[in-house]
Amino acid sequence: MGILDSILSLIPHVKKPSTPLSFKEKLKWTAVVMAIYFGFFSTPAFGVSRAALSQPVLQLINIIFAARTGTLITVGIGPIVLSSIVLQLIQGTGLLKIDLSDPQQKGKFQGIQKLSAIVIAVVESIIFTSTGYVPLASSSYFGIVVLQLAVSAIIVIFLDEIMVKYGLTSGINLFIAGGVAYAVIAGTVNILIPGAQIALANGGASAIPNAFLAFGPLIFAILVMLISIYAYDMKVELPLAFSQLRGVGGRLPIPFLYVSVLPVILATSLIVSLSVWFSFLAHVNTGTFASVAHFIALYQIQQSATGATSTILVGGVLYLISPNFPLPYQSPYGIGGYGPYVSYLLSSSSQFYMPWGGIIYVPEWIHIITYTLFLVILCIIFGKFWVEMTGQSPKSVSEQLQGIGWQIPGFRRDPRIIESVLNKYIPTITVLGSIFVALLASLATLTGAIGSGMGILLTVGIMYMLYQQIEREHMLEGYSSINNLLS
Repeated sequence: MGILDSILSLIPHVKKPSTPLSFKEKLKWTAVVMAIYFGFFSTPAFGVSRAALSQPVLQLINIIFAARTGTLITVGIGPIVLSSIVLQLIQGTGLLKIDLSDPQQKGKFQGIQKLSAIVIAVVESIIFTSTGYVPLASSSYFGIVVLQLAVSAIIVIFLDEIMVKYGLTSGINLFIAGGVAYAVIAGTVNILIPGAQIALANGGASAIPNAFLAFGPLIFAILVMLISIYAYDMKVELPLAFSQLRGVGGRLPIPFLYVSVLPVILATSLIVSLSVWFSFLAHVNTGTFASVAHFIALYQIQQSATGATSTILVGGVLYLISPNFPLPYQSPYGIGGYGPYVSYLLSSSSQFYMPWGGIIYVPEWIHIITYTLFLVILCIIFGKFWVEMTGQSPKSVSEQLQGIGWQIPGFRRDPRIIESVLNKYIPTITVLGSIFVALLASLATLTGAIGSGMGILLTVGIMYMLYQQIEREHMLEGYSSINNLLS
């Protein structure tokens, strides 16, 4: 670990503020960081084909990684999320033995996470540029594009750290919310004008059905938003009593979305990353490895009218577990409405290469079922893992309640008693909440909701957490005694 410690000491870090920041100061820092992010978001990278800015196939990837392909923010928050996933998996298996309850050990863990995020940022910048994921205006721009994407991605890593220590919430949350807000506004403008023209042109008795179909992506986006808001208000409340003061009690809320949308963020990030990482297989068309490569993922290299090329996932195992469809079937709006879109899903098939030779055709409805089930399973795994890793398990919560003097009325003061009661709720709610967000995200994504249903779901969750954080900030500023007690 000596070499690792030497490397970690060379990585810059953002110091925590010497004194607690006021709400207004945190708001200012948040505004500054978001201004820099949107500056990157709107600045095309030099040497990248402008056609990259408008590829519809990249919408879901951009939303999940708070990115915009072709700009300085192309890599987005991918390195931060992926390094977190990898290190948590390694920590969970026991290969990396770090006590996160020890501040010094926790600092080392965060340093390792930052180092791995920087490495991933450089690697992804090279992969994105070399595989055609980011179309170049000319091959001579390869080096300068990689440099721009890598440096910008590293800056985003530090922007997230600044937001965590000086802002209202994590940078990852607000970057995703900002990207979704842009997608929703742009998508609404693109749908309202042609949608109104379609409804008016048809007129008569079919005007209302035509309007519904034309505005379907907007309607589904609003529906997902309302369902998400309702789900966030669902919770189970357990009565609590303060052991040291008779008559003083409270309630422990266990929300239905106990782990919020974190499982679906991690699961979708992993699925999307795999489809991007394996895009190098698009160039494997000959030799003994070709059949295995096509079994894993089958890609097509497509060329736009402007001459820019893009790599599209159209078959293989990765295709079956992803929400991808070949162009122009990425969404109902892209193909001209829900009629042709549903017809395609019910009647079309994708190629599936078997490693031992031969091709079978898999119907798209099986693709939809496979993707949904895989997303549900991943969300359950990540949900249960996240509960254990973040101190939200029944055992951890019972120890926290015991430490501050809370107990469940009618039971003796023993953390094992509290743990047994929490075990009746937390594991079940974690699984049910993970299944719910997975199904809602897959449904919304497949129905083509504006900003992708995934983006809407994430944004509602992020805004809900931000609202709670703002409420807490106001409470602590209004009651200095509480602030001193909790600090």
